[in-house]
Amino acid sequence: FHKQVFFSLSLLPSLSENKILVAQRPLLIVTNKTATLVCNYTYNGTGKEFRASLHKGTDSALEVCFVSWNTTKISRNSNKGFNCEGIHEKDKVIFNLWNMSASQTDIYFCKIEAMYPPPYVCNEKSNGTVIHVKGKLGNLSMQMQEPQSAIPLWIMVAVIGVLTFYSMLITTVFIIYWQKSKKNVYHQSDYMNMTPRHPPHQKNKGYPSYAPTRDYTAYRS
Repeated sequence: FHKQVFFSLSLLPSLSENKILVAQRPLLIVTNKTATLVCNYTYNGTGKEFRASLHKGTDSALEVCFVSWNTTKISRNSNKGFNCEGIHEKDKVIFNLWNMSASQTDIYFCKIEAMYPPPYVCNEKSNGTVIHVKGKLGNLSMQMQEPQSAIPLWIMVAVIGVLTFYSMLITTVFIIYWQKSKKNVYHQSDYMNMTPRHPPHQKNKGYPSYAPTRDYTAYRS
């Protein structure tokens, strides 16, 4: 029994050693299209060959790039859609990314693997790092192109609106003025011949100014 307990306790250090822990910063904001993601890790095993990779997406489906190393050799590779390079230093792996675009904004996970000697050990999935790429150049060119195509339309709509407003205003003013002029002409025609006048050559006969003119030719025989 004592031998069995001693054997079980002797296995605990080895179990604790074969574990890799990874720490990443939670957020990385990229303004110049270049990002540097540091993956700090701890491993107390006796591995001699390691592999570190950077994965994109919540499901870590896309491997962006990787770096592997042993005591004599280092190898690197990058996904075609990314410009990425992994550099191994003591207790950390640095992933440098450049020429990033806004479409590459996502969450990224570091994966550290002890490949050799057995047993194979891999870290548990970390909380990851959200890399937010602010697309200055790409989005700016798109924003510059969109207004250029929209400016003629807005100008056309504005010009049509202004012309329509002024045409309606001028038409309304003309109609009002025409109606007033028509009323004035109508009133003047009604009262034009209502004022009595003196008969010709009879101004000194003593007729009142309001007396109607008589027709003297009716009394002539």
